[in-house]
Amino acid sequence: MASVPQIKIPAVYMRGGTSKGVFFRLQDLPPAAREAGPARDALLLRVIGSPDPYGKQIDGMGGATSSTSKTVILSPSTRPDHDVDYLFGQVSIDSAFVEWTGNCGNLSAAVGPFAISQGLIDPARVPQNGLCTVRIWQANIGKTIVAQVPMVDGEVQETGDFELDGVTFPAAEVALEFIDPADEGDGEGGGAMFPTGQVVDDLVVPGVGTLRSTLINAGIPTIFLDAADIGYTGTELQEAINGDAKALAMFETIRAHGALKMGLIQHIGEAARRQHTPKVAFVAPPAGYTASSGKAVQAADVDLLVRALSMGKLHHAMMGTAAVAIGTAAAIPGTLVNLAAGGGARQAVRFGHPSGTLRVGAEARQVDGQWVVTKALMSRSARVLMEGRVRIPGDSF
Repeated sequence: MASVPQIKIPAVYMRGGTSKGVFFRLQDLPPAAREAGPARDALLLRVIGSPDPYGKQIDGMGGATSSTSKTVILSPSTRPDHDVDYLFGQVSIDSAFVEWTGNCGNLSAAVGPFAISQGLIDPARVPQNGLCTVRIWQANIGKTIVAQVPMVDGEVQETGDFELDGVTFPAAEVALEFIDPADEGDGEGGGAMFPTGQVVDDLVVPGVGTLRSTLINAGIPTIFLDAADIGYTGTELQEAINGDAKALAMFETIRAHGALKMGLIQHIGEAARRQHTPKVAFVAPPAGYTASSGKAVQAADVDLLVRALSMGKLHHAMMGTAAVAIGTAAAIPGTLVNLAAGGGARQAVRFGHPSGTLRVGAEARQVDGQWVVTKALMSRSARVLMEGRVRIPGDSF
């Protein structure tokens, strides 16, 4: 049997927020993978270890969850007033495709630190100490993210005392601003924050019923439901849903019909090839529960409860982009998120998720009768886990 040598590609394995992924500089990829297309997808699939019918990604860098089956490609920005272009690839675990339709808000926290340490930022813009402002162009969705990265003695600060529920150890805080996070129209999503024009819709789901929903394009396309309408309390942890095949099938059916109503797909069958978006989340008023870490969350600690699914499973904490959607929807009176938080005008909410709590803010205002959100804000942390070269067989792409 012929032997094919492995190739070595410079890469960094990083945690950002409650996710982790393999980061590349565009210039370090093999020439065939520097352009979007089958070669790039095949390379990333092999790096992560997909498709894996065993669902474990043993022969790759992936961790067999939606939070750990991720890749990032960065390059100096081609856009005015931006430092770096950020492209995110969500790698399917058991299928042979990479999805490019959305952003990863958690890994967004690692983009600035990676860009600085890898020489992608003009040295004149990097202070010896203090905060380095990194202007990121999120190429998947055509949006700007501004990261404030702490610097100490000319190096990115990674350790610190900032605690993030869903991450075991404290680290340095990275503040993120998602500028104008609502969708402006990419030909897929209807070109509006609320693609139906309503803050609450009746979503007809065959076999499930007619569900009240808030369909929003902000951070990432998201379908918000009322927990009580689908038989939940909002205090559920992963095992309550991820071990229930009937529940997972229900959520996927809801997701597919929501995607159709949002204009993200044209036919219901297309949802199977668009796993990353939209997300499905359900909300409930404040209540006490025990988080997955054993931490007690009191009703008084939060404004509302949110549980969200990613890539077909309940997320262990909260996707960063979904947190942007939560903050945006909470700021707009009448959405299901806003109502679960008690209604009225608000600029920030703290919500409970399976791992604990998270605070997210948003600045919203009405212009000509339409809601406009200028920015959403939250803090994450990031850390390099390993750096060097990742290896894959030379005939993988």
